[in-house]
Amino acid sequence: MRVEIVAVGTELLLGQIADTNSAWLGQALAAAGVDSHFHQAVGDNHDRIVLALRTALARADGVIVCGGLGPTQDDITREAIAEVMNVPLRRDETIEERISQLFGARGRHMPPSNGRQADVPLGATIIEPTRGTAPGLMCPVGHKVLYAVPGVPHEMAEMFERGILPDLRRRQVEAGEESVIVSRVLRTWGTSESALAEALQGRVEVLDASRADGAGGRGTHEGQPGGGTVTLAFLASGIEGIKVRLTARAPDAAAAAGLLAAEEAMVREVLVGRFGDIVFGIDDETMETAVAGLLLARRLTLGTAESLTGGLIASRLVDVVGASRWFRGGVVAYTPDVKQDVLGVPAGPVVSEAAAVAMARGAARLLRADVGLGITGVAGPESEEGVAPGTVYVGLALPGDEVETATLTLPGDRPRIRQYSAISALDLLRRRLSALPALPERAPSAPGVA
Repeated sequence: MRVEIVAVGTELLLGQIADTNSAWLGQALAAAGVDSHFHQAVGDNHDRIVLALRTALARADGVIVCGGLGPTQDDITREAIAEVMNVPLRRDETIEERISQLFGARGRHMPPSNGRQADVPLGATIIEPTRGTAPGLMCPVGHKVLYAVPGVPHEMAEMFERGILPDLRRRQVEAGEESVIVSRVLRTWGTSESALAEALQGRVEVLDASRADGAGGRGTHEGQPGGGTVTLAFLASGIEGIKVRLTARAPDAAAAAGLLAAEEAMVREVLVGRFGDIVFGIDDETMETAVAGLLLARRLTLGTAESLTGGLIASRLVDVVGASRWFRGGVVAYTPDVKQDVLGVPAGPVVSEAAAVAMARGAARLLRADVGLGITGVAGPESEEGVAPGTVYVGLALPGDEVETATLTLPGDRPRIRQYSAISALDLLRRRLSALPALPERAPSAPGVA
């Protein structure tokens, strides 16, 4: 079953508000096993809304239209739907009375304009409102269906789950199309989107061939119950790296999970063989949460000393809940004298690997941390100490007086170089911590023992 989303509101086209409703609905439809191949946004214009709805119905089995159900003159979704259905609007007195009672409960009289919210296209079924005044609509259009929900996000979400989703599932059962769609995102840092796509081209071709020959993916992951299909996609996320999205469609959640697990193992094998340890997280996991988990597992604490990043690394780290368990603190040392007087950087160039190591050691000593991270470099736009913009030096001071360094050459303007520097330094730390052994969990303390 295919469902298209149409978001109504001139403010969406002007960029005055973001269309979060379409994103939320896209995820909810995917979780229900419903394809959504197109999303539209259209302004508050009757003719254009009618055109958008007819276009959507021409290429989908159902349409969800968000917005334009309010009481003002520019809320014209009801009228547009009635034209598409080729039926008149009828005032629903029950809904009108309910709206009036809502106003009365607040000690106010209902303005006449709110009565428009009780206008319903003939033949439509009402989704009664529970959080606002605007009812939702389920409107048959031949053998297809058009759903209308308010644009207020929490009203829209509640109506979708209570009214639209059960109807969609009923239609899926009638059509014999019950399935679930589940996605998993592998987050990577350290290579380009084109390099990832080239490395995984073989997997993409196998999966495409599996779907094309009608095998339903069963030949791709032998032993997975229930069949299903898997697709790969690549999502460039700027300063957060490149994402590899795995999407599985299967008859049930267990089969989809099995397909995802099998495909993830294959993708990771390819990526490790080509690039090494570039996958740092899954789904919403960030680089800083990955670092946090590794520090906790090894019972280590961290201190940072930053120059060109100006505290960006520390800021990312303290975004993690419970950061005080492993993050001791950070020093922003921007001028040479602060690097030398506070962190013990020796006299000489302060944009160098040696300076980065001294900063890392100084941070560990000053903050009494097990691990120190130091970073210095040139964000631009001018060179410093003969070093070109985009040149960045990272130093790590590790337990046992071990050190590690890296020299990076990063692209972009000043803000991007600083952001790339922060995540690149954290990635170096992540990789180094991964090589250290994790410690066994501490046994619970005996009663009365601190």
